[in-house]
Amino acid sequence: MPDLAALATALAGHGLILRGGFDFVSDDTPPAGPTGRPARSVVLVGNAGAAHWPFFQAWRTAQPADLENPLDTWSRLVVGAIAARFGARAVSPSDRPYLPFQQWAMRAEVLRPSPLGILMHPDYGLWHAYRGAMLFDAEISIQTPTGQSHLCDLCVGKPCMKSCPVDAYSEAGFAYGACVAHVRGASGAACRHAGCLDRNACPHGTEYRYPADVQAFHMAAFTAAAP
Repeated sequence: MPDLAALATALAGHGLILRGGFDFVSDDTPPAGPTGRPARSVVLVGNAGAAHWPFFQAWRTAQPADLENPLDTWSRLVVGAIAARFGARAVSPSDRPYLPFQQWAMRAEVLRPSPLGILMHPDYGLWHAYRGAMLFDAEISIQTPTGQSHLCDLCVGKPCMKSCPVDAYSEAGFAYGACVAHVRGASGAACRHAGCLDRNACPHGTEYRYPADVQAFHMAAFTAAAP
């Protein structure tokens, strides 16, 4: 059984946190663990707020300026090194073929999507992410939260659906093209420099809200990836 306290301490040294986990059951088709056999358990790794950002930025200063996907690269290196120390296999949300990270997250932390698609956390709101996962050959002893209210169900005003000037998010879904065009355009400076207006309008977890430079980094990556 992995030492979860020691694992959490190792992650904290990079501004990352344990994001829950679970044992696979007979109905699952788990990916391979560190020995190549189907994994017995998975532990998710991520961030709450921007605690990871100074560690990432310190690493980035020593990398080529044109390095592609630097945050993914840093996450893979950090999670991979720690996984090796604890006898686990590290996997990433950007691995191909894609692994069901969102389903794992909802199972591990009992979360549900917000109207923006981001999983709503009862403490962190929309200001969190999953940076990787560790697959183990042994079962783990980790308690899954129970009885959590979904904050979006309790939110009457839904400001996250009313703040975007091009109504990118609606009951019809996400208007990807309209969002990208606006952010890239002359009137999209607020989004480019301080992040998605809809996401920032959410009243939950505001103490974990990413600083403007972090949001600008993610927005630049989002628009750069668009055709």
